[in-house]
Amino acid sequence: MDTNNIKHEVIESLKTARTAGDIEEIRIREMGKNGRISGLLKSLGELPPEERKTAGKQYNILKTEVEKAIEEHAAAIRLEARNAEILRNKVDISLPVTAGAASRGRIHPLSEVGDELLAIFASMGFGVEQGPDIESEYYNFEALNIADSHPARDMHDTFYLPGNKGLLRTHTSPVQIRAMERLEPPFRFVAPGRTYRRDSDQTHTPMFHQVEGMAVGPDIHLGHLKWTLQHFLETFFETEVELRFRPSYFPFTEPSLEVDVRCERVEGEIRIGTGTDWLEVLGCGMVHPKVLGNCGINPDTFQGFAFGAGIDRLAMLKYGIPDLRSFFDGDVRWIQHYGFVPLHAPTLEGGLAP
Repeated sequence: MDTNNIKHEVIESLKTARTAGDIEEIRIREMGKNGRISGLLKSLGELPPEERKTAGKQYNILKTEVEKAIEEHAAAIRLEARNAEILRNKVDISLPVTAGAASRGRIHPLSEVGDELLAIFASMGFGVEQGPDIESEYYNFEALNIADSHPARDMHDTFYLPGNKGLLRTHTSPVQIRAMERLEPPFRFVAPGRTYRRDSDQTHTPMFHQVEGMAVGPDIHLGHLKWTLQHFLETFFETEVELRFRPSYFPFTEPSLEVDVRCERVEGEIRIGTGTDWLEVLGCGMVHPKVLGNCGINPDTFQGFAFGAGIDRLAMLKYGIPDLRSFFDGDVRWIQHYGFVPLHAPTLEGGLAP
C-alpha cells in the first residue's frame, strides 16, 4: 500500500478540522484500535518474511509522521481557542473606574504583615519553605522530640482526622523537619503558614498563622539568634526595641528561651520600645541535637537556632487590633478600617499606613 497517499489524505483532512473533536475523529479513524494505520501494522504478520521488514519500516514511519501531524494541528487549534478566549474576556484597563470602586478593595492585615515579614527575612538571606496543612504525627510530634505523653497531643489541643488519616498541624515546625531532611547545611529559612488548635477567645482562634525560622550551620550560636531577632523586631515595629530573654522549655530546642520586648501600656494601648513593662512576643532556642539527628544532620558537626511567632499577634501589636477573632469575621467595615490600599508593597522599614 502506498503510505505516501495515506499521509497525504490525513494531512488534507486535518486542513478541514476546526475543533478538537474533529481532530479526535481523524485520530480514531487512522490510529484507533480499528483504524487504517493500526490495520496496516496488524497485517504485517500476514506478509512474507522477505516483505515484512521493508513494509514494517514504512508503516512505522507513516505512523510516526501521522501522529506528529495530528499533534501539531491539535496544538494549533488549542492555541487558537486560547487566543479567542483571551479576546472574549479582555478588559480595557483604560476605562474610567466606577465611582467609589477604587476605595472598596483592601489588603487584609494578615496578608500585609506576612509580606512584611518575608521582606525583612529575605533581606537577611533567609529563604522560604512551605509544607502541607494536614500532617502525620511523626512530622508534627515525634521528629520534633515531643513525647507521647506531652499535653499538646491531647484531643483538646489537636484536631485529629477520622480514620487515623493524620491531623491538622498545630505549628509550622513540621516544615522545618521536611526542609532539614531535604537540605544540606548550611541553610537558613522561614516557614510561614496556617496552623490549627482547639482554642477560641479574644487572643486565640482555632485557625491562626505562624512564622518560624531556622538557621543551621557549623558555627551557629545564640549570638546569631539574638542579632536576628533584634534586627527583625526593630525593623518590623519601626523603632528601637529592648529584648529580654527568659529561660523556658520547648521539646525541640535546648536551651529554650522566651523573648520579651520592653513596652508601655496606656489606657489599653501597648506601645513597643518604651516604658517599664514587658511583653512576650515569641519563643526560640538552639535546635535540639535529637531533632537534628532525626533529620539526618550530625549534631556533632552542625548546630542551629530556631524561633517562632504568631503572625496574627504581631499584626495586632503593630496595628492596634484589639480582638483576634475580628481577623476572620469578614466584616467589610473592619477591612475598610484596618486594610491596606492595594498595590502598596511593604518595605523593609515596615508596612505602609492603612
